[in-house]
Amino acid sequence: MTLVVNPGESISMPMLYIITPTYKRQEQIPDLTRLAQTLMHVPSIMWLVIEDAEMLNPQVAALLRRTGIKYLHMLAPMPKDQKMRKVKARGVSNRNKGLQWIRENFVDQNGVIYFADDDNTYDLRLFDEIRSVKRVGMWPVGLLTSYGMSSPVVKNGRVTGFYDGWVANRKFPVDMAGFGVSVSMIIKNPKGNMPYVPGYEEDGFLRNLNVKITEIEPKAENCTKIYVWHTQTKKNKAPAKVNATIHGQDNIWTLYQQII
Repeated sequence: MTLVVNPGESISMPMLYIITPTYKRQEQIPDLTRLAQTLMHVPSIMWLVIEDAEMLNPQVAALLRRTGIKYLHMLAPMPKDQKMRKVKARGVSNRNKGLQWIRENFVDQNGVIYFADDDNTYDLRLFDEIRSVKRVGMWPVGLLTSYGMSSPVVKNGRVTGFYDGWVANRKFPVDMAGFGVSVSMIIKNPKGNMPYVPGYEEDGFLRNLNVKITEIEPKAENCTKIYVWHTQTKKNKAPAKVNATIHGQDNIWTLYQQII
């Protein structure tokens, strides 16, 4: 585990705790680079980058050091019993690890937690919206399901329901990128973690926090603006193996190590 933070720094605005689960793949560094380039413009944040792996990826570590962002780099491998399942709840161990760390180490009870996956695209305005959350805030997410989006339904400034292409008996049919919760909420609900139930991670988490629809704060101009998109980087085929005999001593071998 690697932690970079200045505990003596004064906090002039609510701290944003950004939890990003990640795992080793060809697209990992490009995805994290894109997210890092966004977060470098956001003040007063703590970025928790949590790998589903047995060892920290040195490329991820090097990237985080370059950003200048306060970060925590740690491991949370998927439990063995979950790996055996045909359909897996990915990212749950990572996010729960982040929640545990925040509960034990938070420096700002007025801070806000946001689950920022590394394959989404974020408008900087989103983070201003997140920072204003008092208990639980929600906003639209673009490029999801056949509906093309997922969003709370807002009438007269209040959330009255949800518009999502996959409701499936969920009380809160929302996307992981579509809500933020206050640090105070997870402190008051120490067992409020994310369940290992594929497709119901968000719903289960919000239920475990005892969230009521009447207390949801609609953000992004009463949910009329989209500031985050579920773009998802295209998964690439494994690259052709570089001939180590020919290229073992030149730059091609070095580059190859960065894309596998």
